[in-house]
Amino acid sequence: MPMFPSEGNRSTVTIYEKIRAAVEAIQARSALVPEIGVVLGSGMGSIANSNALKDAVTIPYREIPYFHGTTVEGHAGQLVLGYLHGVPAVLLQGRCHLYEGYSVDDVVFPTRVISALGIHTLLLTNSSGGVNTAYRPGDLVLIRDHINLMGDNPLKGSHLGQLGPRFPDLSEAYHPECVKVLKESAESVQVSMHDGVYAGVLGPTYETPAEVRMLRVMGADIVGMSTVPESIAANHLGVRVLGLSCVANLASGVAGRKLSHAEVLESAKTGAEKMGRILEVAVPKLTSRRGSKTTESAVTAKPHFAHSQSLAKISQEALNQTPHVTAQPAAPIPSQPLHQN
Repeated sequence: MPMFPSEGNRSTVTIYEKIRAAVEAIQARSALVPEIGVVLGSGMGSIANSNALKDAVTIPYREIPYFHGTTVEGHAGQLVLGYLHGVPAVLLQGRCHLYEGYSVDDVVFPTRVISALGIHTLLLTNSSGGVNTAYRPGDLVLIRDHINLMGDNPLKGSHLGQLGPRFPDLSEAYHPECVKVLKESAESVQVSMHDGVYAGVLGPTYETPAEVRMLRVMGADIVGMSTVPESIAANHLGVRVLGLSCVANLASGVAGRKLSHAEVLESAKTGAEKMGRILEVAVPKLTSRRGSKTTESAVTAKPHFAHSQSLAKISQEALNQTPHVTAQPAAPIPSQPLHQN
């Protein structure tokens, strides 16, 4: 097991060192170099436990330096490496959220680590509330854009120049080619899917009816408490992002009843089954069509990472500026059921 740094060193550990420590701990358990990453939101973890994933290696978050445990029901809190429909992949079963008291850096740290492992494409899944009155619980929504109402951003503060540009462009935060692949895949397996705008809010309270009306006027179709920070962090790294949401319930004032996390988990079961059918077709295509609008093999496609450099190396010059320190994560917060996503 990795050792804690001394109290004197803990405050001086850089983000680059933290990423390297986590990557080394994961690579000590599996030599697999993933091409695709999947973040599984509330109730979506069954995808990682399905027959679609072969030669799986499971690592609890508590055994990865600087990862945090999950406190929300429906989030298993483990990283899984394996072959998803024949494609080397890494799946995160559960995420931590801002509303749990974690910093935005903690929230996006797993995204940065799996990007450093080598992924070129990241699928972010979540459970959400339906703002669009045409949506129903169990519907899938392909995220085409988002609205950040969380009051935070993972790129604030000192410029992390080794990870990406100071002012990254988000005009295509959800990669058009990936979106196209997912749409075509859903059609091929006859799964109905909307496409819409995701509003990311802080939580943990569900929205008031007045807030839902405001979100609708702003152009949001669904609302949730995750995804946006991870999307920003991955785009900053040059990783292609796509988002897929399951409408877990109708937002406050739409359904005409009080909301609960139990309803979220129940609807997510239906959404996970539909997502699984889509991914069976989509995952191989997301690999073969990487980096080009024409069919281009993953072997010959140019690296998509920021500055055309392999993120797996995380700028050795930056990493070597300070002593190599590894650490275990802080102890997880006691488990208690909270909210969606």
